[in-house]
Amino acid sequence: MKEHMNQKPMNQQPVNQEQINQEAVKAIFIESQALLEGHFRLTSGKHSRQYVQCAQVLKYPWHTETLVGALKAKLTGTCDLVVGPAMGGVIVAYEMGRQLGVPALFTEREDGKMKLRRGFTIQPGQRVLVVEDVITTGGSVQEAIECVQEAGGIVEAAAVLVDRSGGSHVLQVPVTSLLQLTIETFDPETCPLCRHSQPVKPGSRQLT
Repeated sequence: MKEHMNQKPMNQQPVNQEQINQEAVKAIFIESQALLEGHFRLTSGKHSRQYVQCAQVLKYPWHTETLVGALKAKLTGTCDLVVGPAMGGVIVAYEMGRQLGVPALFTEREDGKMKLRRGFTIQPGQRVLVVEDVITTGGSVQEAIECVQEAGGIVEAAAVLVDRSGGSHVLQVPVTSLLQLTIETFDPETCPLCRHSQPVKPGSRQLT
C-alpha cells in the first residue's frame, strides 16, 4: 500500500533538503491542505482563488523538518539566535534554531506592540536571523526586526517558508523564501468567482 505523505513511515529516510524544488514544496503544502484552491473571503474582505494556512503543514514535524531544512540550505552566513513573531514564526524559529544549533526565541504582542517577553533577552551585538511561516506585507516580521534592533541585536536577514507578497513587502533586510506565490485578489463587487460560487472564510471548508 502506498504511504500517504502526511503519514510518516517508521523507516523514512532523510530528504535531501538541498535538492527539494518549488514543485516538491508546493506538493507538500497542497497535500497537507496548507494551500487550498477554491473561492475564499480573506480577512481583508477581498476574495481569492487560493488560501495559505501554514499551520496545516507545520503540524507534521517531518514536513517541518524538511521545509525548514530546505530553507536553511538557501541561507548564507551565521547567526547567534533565531527569532520569530508569534504565532506563525514560533514553530519555524524553533526548528530553524534546532537545525542551526542556536537558541530560538519569539516575539509577541503586548498592548498592541511586538515585544520580547517570558524572560527572553538579546545581548547587544548578537547576530539574529528572523523567520516567519508566511508573509504578505511582512509587517509582523518587520516589527520583530525592530524589536530585535531595539534590544541591540543585529538582524542579518529574514527567512520565510512562503512569500506571497509579490515583492511588495515592507522588510528592510534581505529576505529568503522557500516558496513564492502570487495570489490574485478581487474586490467583492467585481470578483469573477462570485458568478459561480459563494466565498468561504479561510479555515472553513473548500468550495469547488
